[in-house]
Amino acid sequence: MSSTNMPANHPFRILSGVLLALLLSLPGLTVQADTAWPESEDGAASAGFTEQGMEELDAAMRRIVSDQDVAGMVWLLVRNGKVATFDHAGLARVDDNAPMTRDSLFRIYSMTKPVTGVALMMLHEEGLWEFDDPVSKHVPEFAGLKVMTSYDEEGNMELAEPSRQPTMRELLNHSAGFGYGLSGEDPVNNAFREKRALASNDLEELIENIADIPLLYDPGEEWVYSIAVDIQGYIVQKLSGMRFGEFLEQRMFQPLGMTDTRFYVQDQDRPRFAEVHNWDEERGTLVQRPHRSDRASYLDPNRIESGGGGLVSSTHDYARFLQMLVNEGELDGVRILTPESVRIMRTNSLRDELLMRGGADRAGAPGTGFGVDFAVIFDPAAANNPQGAGTYYWAGAAGTWFWIDPVYDMFWVGMIQAQGARRPGAANMRNVARDIIYDSLIR
Repeated sequence: MSSTNMPANHPFRILSGVLLALLLSLPGLTVQADTAWPESEDGAASAGFTEQGMEELDAAMRRIVSDQDVAGMVWLLVRNGKVATFDHAGLARVDDNAPMTRDSLFRIYSMTKPVTGVALMMLHEEGLWEFDDPVSKHVPEFAGLKVMTSYDEEGNMELAEPSRQPTMRELLNHSAGFGYGLSGEDPVNNAFREKRALASNDLEELIENIADIPLLYDPGEEWVYSIAVDIQGYIVQKLSGMRFGEFLEQRMFQPLGMTDTRFYVQDQDRPRFAEVHNWDEERGTLVQRPHRSDRASYLDPNRIESGGGGLVSSTHDYARFLQMLVNEGELDGVRILTPESVRIMRTNSLRDELLMRGGADRAGAPGTGFGVDFAVIFDPAAANNPQGAGTYYWAGAAGTWFWIDPVYDMFWVGMIQAQGARRPGAANMRNVARDIIYDSLIR
């Protein structure tokens, strides 16, 4: 039996994972892949696209920048391990006219979530948790969770015992019932904001802050985008016995050669850090947004290691992460996950009646479900989408976005920093890029 076909809880797999962790923790020893790729373009034809199509794609992205839909952008398209285009345009910061470059650094916000999911799946392969475990097995503070059944105009809640404890599977696909505080005017989401959960100093404090906030729904009854992935980061930290950021650095970032990815911006990297912009209607131009004052700065090395949205990364680094997933868990001879684990991550695990609906008052996303920290397009026709069945994707709050199409062994990543108001008539850059790419495929 090969190691890749062994069960996740096979003693050899567990021992090999432990040995790798020990090796990576030895002072002065770094197990690291060649970090060069993707350094240069292989060209449209090598990657299986028409030359005209890639020229059109690059021109369209530059036009989006020149129209001031965004201040700057870096974009990358890879198929069969070949780089079709890797380009950039515009500014990283309008205040000092700093140009966007291919090695600019970005707040990737919720594109942190798949990284956390991979980390948790690594520990699943070591037999440290199972999908049907109650979350409270690993976070005992959640053992007494109640569920909100109703509330009045004053915010007074009626609470009840949940029908059962939420499971790890539900934590991974946002159906456990947790709130988030990013939206919603109900008492649960209000409590997340009042307790400043996302501004906690560390993961232990975050768990303390949310342990007595009721669930929005009975576990498994609704898909609700939630704080679940921050909880996942805490579980990685607890099960591994390592600080979450240390686990990612030693077990994922170093082995994959992701040298630009961490939870803060190092002093020497500040010139590379792109700032967030929005459209100013009065001035008719893009303006640079000030750093948030309600949370620790990205320049603070002691800020919370948020598994749901805290990482800073480069296009190069995130491309290496995505290519590892395209390769079903391996990159340049370094195996992070088994193919089975990657397939689990990219497979819809929501019941048919849930599917990205997120509440009875929401239309949801036809043909789209959720796996492990990814959305999954399982029916492209229903989704009205040209991408292959099983395409999985996610995005970040400042506009960064990616998708992986396993049918064509390709991925796209677009890096921007934009929040708030947009220019009237701004292009839907995600659809523009997607449609040109699929029209340009040599099938």
